[in-house]
Amino acid sequence: MAEVFKRPFSVLVLVHTIDLDVLLLERADHPGYWQSVTGSLEEEESREDAAKRELLEETGLENGILEDWEIETEYEIYPEWRYRYAPGVSKNVEHVFGFTVDKRCEVRLSAREHLNFMWLPYQEAATRVFSPSNASAIRKLPEMMRK
Repeated sequence: MAEVFKRPFSVLVLVHTIDLDVLLLERADHPGYWQSVTGSLEEEESREDAAKRELLEETGLENGILEDWEIETEYEIYPEWRYRYAPGVSKNVEHVFGFTVDKRCEVRLSAREHLNFMWLPYQEAATRVFSPSNASAIRKLPEMMRK
């Protein structure tokens, strides 16, 4: 059977409240690394379908408003995660969505992917994430909420 590699196209879903609090998830494979909901697109999957699937898999959340922020970032894949991609693939294109919930809520974590979650005001959340593209998306939250 051929090895199945991740596609270098992903979604980042910024889960947030109407009061600009942001949900962060702690990676199981890298304790101390906090991030928003993320995941690679599966074969033939749309970005929106990937965002909905990742939200459900990583948080159990379905009730909220999903919005395509129409932001894409190309970035260098961290060396420790390149083995998941085909040989020679070193860059990923990430598409950003926002997911608005009324207020902070409990989430159902995927134990395989995450150890913990926390809600933080957006300014603090932007300083806690390890990924520069994730921090940039979080800092855009007030602007995106005004649209």
